[in-house]
Amino acid sequence: MKKIARIQEGHLTTELAVLPKLAIADLKKRWRLLYGREPPQRISRDLLMRGVAYRLQEQVFGGLKPAIRRLLERLGEDLAAGRPMRMAARRKQGSGTVLIREWRGTSHRVTVVDHGAIYRGKRYGSLSEVARVITGTRWSGPLFFGLRSSAKEATNGTR
Repeated sequence: MKKIARIQEGHLTTELAVLPKLAIADLKKRWRLLYGREPPQRISRDLLMRGVAYRLQEQVFGGLKPAIRRLLERLGEDLAAGRPMRMAARRKQGSGTVLIREWRGTSHRVTVVDHGAIYRGKRYGSLSEVARVITGTRWSGPLFFGLRSSAKEATNGTR
């Protein structure tokens, strides 16, 4: 195939504005230039235009983050294998986030910092350490503070 075409940021708006006016043959030609291969045979004009627009924007602003790409690949594999697609919601806490958890009638306040957490003025290496101090037993910190659901909940009890 031919060398894949690149676009510069200053031309993006113009390129995107032209797409709805292009004939399907011209959109397919743009697809081949941008993707370096033939478009799918039965692709609609609308989807063809969206694919070209996405690739143009991807070249200027960058593509998907690796974690999102891996998630989509895993979901595609699940679908192809006939497995139910599972997409566990992950909530990521940034530095400065304050987590509050009530445990046995007492409210516990934890501040997330880079590489750890602060609880009652003391720094801990992880949320799991804080959960252990609060409960007296081993806990997954993210699970204890509600940042992640248990495996049983994530699969609706089917595992």
